[in-house]
Amino acid sequence: MKKESGVMGNSGAEHKQTALLETLLRERSGERHAVILQDFPDPDALSCGFAYRCIAAAWGIDVDILYGGRISHQENIAMVNLLNIPVSLFDNHEFPKGYYQGSVFVDGQGTTSSLVDRLTRAEIPVLAVVDHHAPQEKLKPLFADLRPAVGACASIFVDYLQGGLLPLVSKPEHRYLATALMHGIISETGALIEAQAQDFTAAAYLQPFCDRDLLNEILHQQRSQKVMEVIRLALENRVIRSGFCITGVGYLRAADRDALPQAADFLLTEETVHTVIVFGIVQGDKEEIHGSLRTTRLSLSPDQFLKDALGRMDGGSYYGGGKARAGGFEIPLGFLAGQDDPELAKLKWETFNAKIQKKFLTKIGAEDQ
Repeated sequence: MKKESGVMGNSGAEHKQTALLETLLRERSGERHAVILQDFPDPDALSCGFAYRCIAAAWGIDVDILYGGRISHQENIAMVNLLNIPVSLFDNHEFPKGYYQGSVFVDGQGTTSSLVDRLTRAEIPVLAVVDHHAPQEKLKPLFADLRPAVGACASIFVDYLQGGLLPLVSKPEHRYLATALMHGIISETGALIEAQAQDFTAAAYLQPFCDRDLLNEILHQQRSQKVMEVIRLALENRVIRSGFCITGVGYLRAADRDALPQAADFLLTEETVHTVIVFGIVQGDKEEIHGSLRTTRLSLSPDQFLKDALGRMDGGSYYGGGKARAGGFEIPLGFLAGQDDPELAKLKWETFNAKIQKKFLTKIGAEDQ
């Protein structure tokens, strides 16, 4: 299989990508693949994993959709349950050698998944990466389809459906798939406000097959009490400089990690604020700083902003990245990770809070204010 990479931006190139993916699937008939989502998968990732599973089944390929963290956002839980998306938490130590013949990354390029190193140790090759974020240069797949100009990765998979890999028909599984992809597009593009031409085309194709009642139920889940508490802390602790709102919310359980982007979305509605960064220390099997960025500023690239502000890990991967209007970052605490007594935990948070804020204030030139 010829290695492909780069950004595809016109109909001819997109048709070529669909043909290349079809060739890969045909050559891999009878295999078992692992679709790898980010550790905390969002609707776009969940819908794309579901789409690859449905497409691959037509070539006799079995697919497991895996993630390494938590599904905690109330909408995401409802989406998985209502649309019968067979996603699984991979909490084993290692992948059994020979069980999977390949891995596929959707809506991500390995920088937000804790499963990458385990896949490498099990010698499971990366077959494909399909994403709408800027190139992260971490994985070397046989097939890559990276389209940063597209609002949602789900729209890329709809392009594959329209290209003949799996034309939708009126049956329950396709109804669930169309609804999942529609939710992925809606959530990733701010209810289509940030949608690009291909996102609108994809939504129009899905519309006749989409279950509006199920979609409405997914979109109108209530915020949990913990999310409201994190929003309260974000409001109390925020520092506003030159239109940037930067705020730390302390320690969070891994199950509540999705409160960070929800708090960022809420704070972005404040008058005079164009960019919000919310972060906290997430405690689970490991302890890391997680953060979420949201912006309405057209001239600000979340991907480049986070890469410039936070830099790279020792292995060369960036701590953060993003797409148009949104981004995220994860910073391992290393030696300082782990549960501490209350006084030491307080000191640790104060230190990291000050360090993260300083990096962002330095980046925007407001450190001295």
